[in-house]
Amino acid sequence: MTPTDSPTSRARTTYGAVLGSPYVARLLGGTLVGRLPNGMAPVAIVLLVTVDGGTVAFGGLLSALYGLASALSQPVKGRLMDRHGQTRVSGPAAILNSAALIALPTIGITSSPAVAVMIVVLGGLAAPPLEAGLRALWPSVLPDPVRRHTALALDTGTQGLLYITGPLLVAGLTTAHSPALALAVTAALGLAGTALVLTAPPSRAWQPTATRVGGAQGRLFSSGLIMLFVALVGVGVAIGGMNVWAVAMAERHDTDLLAGVLPAAFSTGSFLGGLLYGHRTWPGTPTRQLLTGAGGFALGWLPLLTLPTPAPATAAVVVPGAFLTLIVARAFTITDTLAPPTRTTEAYAWLILSIGAGQATGAALAGRLADHPHALAALPAAGATLALITLLLARPGRSPARPGRHRHQHA
Repeated sequence: MTPTDSPTSRARTTYGAVLGSPYVARLLGGTLVGRLPNGMAPVAIVLLVTVDGGTVAFGGLLSALYGLASALSQPVKGRLMDRHGQTRVSGPAAILNSAALIALPTIGITSSPAVAVMIVVLGGLAAPPLEAGLRALWPSVLPDPVRRHTALALDTGTQGLLYITGPLLVAGLTTAHSPALALAVTAALGLAGTALVLTAPPSRAWQPTATRVGGAQGRLFSSGLIMLFVALVGVGVAIGGMNVWAVAMAERHDTDLLAGVLPAAFSTGSFLGGLLYGHRTWPGTPTRQLLTGAGGFALGWLPLLTLPTPAPATAAVVVPGAFLTLIVARAFTITDTLAPPTRTTEAYAWLILSIGAGQATGAALAGRLADHPHALAALPAAGATLALITLLLARPGRSPARPGRHRHQHA
């Protein structure tokens, strides 16, 4: 991404010290709860369709549309936050997103597919940009770079909890009652988490970047950022394909719980990998660490090509999950280095869009491949390989850094 990445320090801090810093636990916890719809809604939508008599392919399409709409709207919401602050953007967005999720089961999803598509797209477009907002808050909440590094790794790693708790909660609520209840709970959690973040003093006091620096904008995209975002699309394809592959595995083995267990196992790997990564800073440049993570991520999907039974499959998906935190954390570091200071929230949103667009693409492709087990199992590895090849092509020395943008490389 940039030839001037410097090796990271070996300094360390404790999770207790970071979480004990003012507002860190509240902001992190609120963001995780508010983003639970990201882990719950795609699975709940697929289950809602199949319980209502629809096909996995249609459920995968709706799930993909939700993720794609959420991803595509991220840069717009990021730019709005850079101009108008967090409360004016995330508050109304959370209300509209929750309303759409609650309305979806009431319309007869298979009898009114066009209406279902409209509601799903509306809900995705309105997903509040809590992740980009949290990343924008860290420099003011944690000015110490070592603690900020740990917070970023903890922030990224604990996102795995969204995809452990979320799918399992959806599967449990659907088994005990219905997908409609799962969507209602999803909506309530999204509202509660967003409110917890937006009422915190750092979020209320945060000033849009344009206001702080007099409205200067600057050019956002460089060749390095573009290549990074393309690589993250491949990462998203792997994740989106895995989510629908898990539903197909559940149907093939007549075990509904697998639809939640397999994504949860992947996210358990991400969570554990994040804890290990955030425990200290590691040697090597951010770009080199990113390449290491992408290599491990790609290799980790290869066991799926053998069409394993549920128990080996559950164990296998832990491995690529363990490398996900390293990829995402270092991608944010490099994005912060290359983006202009007046547009960091928007740049973070483009990063999130890239992964989300990849997830939507992966879910849609997986839905089309649902009747072809070998091709479906190969899709996550294909997406991860795309990411690795793109990063290798963009390795240091291939793309010049932009002047004056070598800040926070230790974060």
